[in-house]
Amino acid sequence: MTATVPQLDPQRASAPARQAGNSLPTPAELRRQLPLDQELMRSIAQQREAIRAILDGDDDRLLVVVGPCSVHDPRATLEYAERLAALARRVEDRLLLVMRVYVEKPRTTVGWKGLAYDPHLDGSDDMAHGLALSRRLMRDVAALGLPVATELLQPMAAAYFDDLLAWAAIGARTTESQIHREMASGLEAIVGFKNATHGGVGVAIDAMRAAAQGHRHFGMDLYGRPVMHETQGNAHTHLVLRGGHGRPNYDAESVAESRRQLEEAGLRPNLMVDCSHANSRKDHRRQSEVLLDVLAQRLAGESALIGVMIESHLNEGKQPLDKAALRYGVSVTDACLGWETTEHLLDLAAARLRDQ
Repeated sequence: MTATVPQLDPQRASAPARQAGNSLPTPAELRRQLPLDQELMRSIAQQREAIRAILDGDDDRLLVVVGPCSVHDPRATLEYAERLAALARRVEDRLLLVMRVYVEKPRTTVGWKGLAYDPHLDGSDDMAHGLALSRRLMRDVAALGLPVATELLQPMAAAYFDDLLAWAAIGARTTESQIHREMASGLEAIVGFKNATHGGVGVAIDAMRAAAQGHRHFGMDLYGRPVMHETQGNAHTHLVLRGGHGRPNYDAESVAESRRQLEEAGLRPNLMVDCSHANSRKDHRRQSEVLLDVLAQRLAGESALIGVMIESHLNEGKQPLDKAALRYGVSVTDACLGWETTEHLLDLAAARLRDQ
């Protein structure tokens, strides 16, 4: 029996692959265009050390990663940062505030991917401008004295701004990724691994153990050349509880179970509670309840709770991404608490922690 050989369509065979794209600056080029001076580099190093001290148990302040779900308007972002910097100075004895400057957004299917991808908010995906704008915005926030946090979603983008980061998140969808664990093992920033979307913490604990080890892995250097990276391991990672499948996991029983699993894995039991997502049952106003519950657990002696994460913007809620009708200071992704509520909650948290 003679096998039939499939015939190639000449037009299809000669058609170019649809992978050509516009060139981007290398990380080295962007760092030269938007450099950090020595004072700012020292400040960022000190911010990282301050967060490490909390994870090591040498500083009993509460770590608070707070800010917009995603940043889309540099002017509103900087106004928020100026307000947060003033608040940070007021509560610095009991809280260490770190600002969310999230320029990448994971999408379940499709949608706006963040400032680094589509800075004009119109689907034009001017990524060269997006990367430059993201770096400039992070630098401006850091220059106010605020530690900068972001979620590192695309490993190739990390080198454009990881020198600015004091803290970084690896999200629920990417915590299981070997590539992200390898990347985390080489970061100077402190890294929070979120529990899986189903709520289990095992994947994040595995990620913490993997990131603590040194790795040799494929990567790109600052000049855009493929290289073998060799990392030393990142000992300063922690677990972020964000709930899963609509169920919270910030309650005392869930916290105790997470602590137990971390200790059994030989890891320091450092837990941050994400007050949003499944923990708030996707109701941004319930973030207040979550924060107050975490504070109560801390005051009752639960030392594993080293931090919280809050989604907050100048104005409450969220809005559809309609560039012609955008309201100032309102999130275009997840709904956020407004500034007045945020300020009240953080002042309250500081006061309660002072009284313990």
